[in-house]
Amino acid sequence: MSTPPQADTVPGERISSYDLTGRLGTDYYAVFAEIPAEDQAVWDRAKAYIDEVGDRMTHAWDTSSYPIDIARRMGELDLFNDGIDHPALTRFSPLAAGLVNMEISRGDGSLGTVVAVQGGLALRTLALFGSPEQQQRWLVPIARAEVLGSFALTEPDHGSDSVSLETTARREGEEWVIRGAKKWIGNGASGGVTFVWARVDDESAPEHSAVRCFLVEQDTPGYVGTVITGKASLRGIHQAHIRFDDMRVPLDAVLPGAKSFKDASVVLYSTRSGVAWSALGHATACYEAALTYSQQRMQFGKPLAKFQMVQERLAQMLEELTAMQLYCRHLADLETSGGLRPTQASLAKYHNTRAARRIAASARDLLGGNGILLENGVMQHMADIEAIHTYEGTESVQALLIGRDITGMSAFV
Repeated sequence: MSTPPQADTVPGERISSYDLTGRLGTDYYAVFAEIPAEDQAVWDRAKAYIDEVGDRMTHAWDTSSYPIDIARRMGELDLFNDGIDHPALTRFSPLAAGLVNMEISRGDGSLGTVVAVQGGLALRTLALFGSPEQQQRWLVPIARAEVLGSFALTEPDHGSDSVSLETTARREGEEWVIRGAKKWIGNGASGGVTFVWARVDDESAPEHSAVRCFLVEQDTPGYVGTVITGKASLRGIHQAHIRFDDMRVPLDAVLPGAKSFKDASVVLYSTRSGVAWSALGHATACYEAALTYSQQRMQFGKPLAKFQMVQERLAQMLEELTAMQLYCRHLADLETSGGLRPTQASLAKYHNTRAARRIAASARDLLGGNGILLENGVMQHMADIEAIHTYEGTESVQALLIGRDITGMSAFV
């Protein structure tokens, strides 16, 4: 709602600011009209959390600061499960996990990335590949965000071609010695633990050149994590540039279940569904801000919503938003039935991040000059969408994965 006119208003300023961040519950095709009660309870918990921390996160984004206590609060509310099936964790259905990703990102993209990193990547890696001893020590603390977790795969020289990673791990007596670098690692300088993917460098070992994963405490000597500054996207979470300078870890730091790059891919495929849901959250926030603004903003003596061009833009935005919702809901149904294929998740990510960019651009344009103000939300979402459009596989990589699946021919090389 807009700020009501005040008694001391002056000519030319009937409304001084707008409140465009409230939920409208947009669901034109009733995609989410029949949510199981258990899933609805999880969704409601995510909504309450965003209402609790939203103002602080707007300030954090503006100042490029990472309020770790807000991230820990998500753990206290048990919102990090991300559909991971493990007896020590609360079970979320794929739909509930998706709704959490959507709602958190609708509120704040940096927090959406916290969900992706802490739950989708770090917690999932440990739950899938960790030893019983590793899981006993770390699984619940990471789920509760008592310990912040990160997933270190991307390197300064290897993003889309992360399969070519160069960070090495070699055995020396009772230790692994890790040397290399990683970049864009969420929570990588948070003081928690990092799951480091490295290539075994030991020509005498059967696993020479295989990619393994190591659980590393960030206070380990030789681990140097530096917060990346100057970001114009996801400014409310710190991402790190990490160097491993002959870092030594014990032999049992390796996750026994992670034995090749394919295991890293299993984690990435699982989180692509989450990115599709996250894009839906961002797009919902942008569309609803534009709709609210069009009903409040007066130009040429009438609300913007009464102009034909504005109604056409809103209809176009709703068309794309509804398609995004249908993608996500069916994605959850496929995952629930056990029939979700990796490239289907890729298609949802490919479609939804592209559609979110278009919706955000239309919303920013519709708001005119007010569209660049952080208080109105759209510009922040627009910037944050740029990050999710790239991470967990760029647009081009998703297209190649899908293209290989439908043609039977690889165009990667």
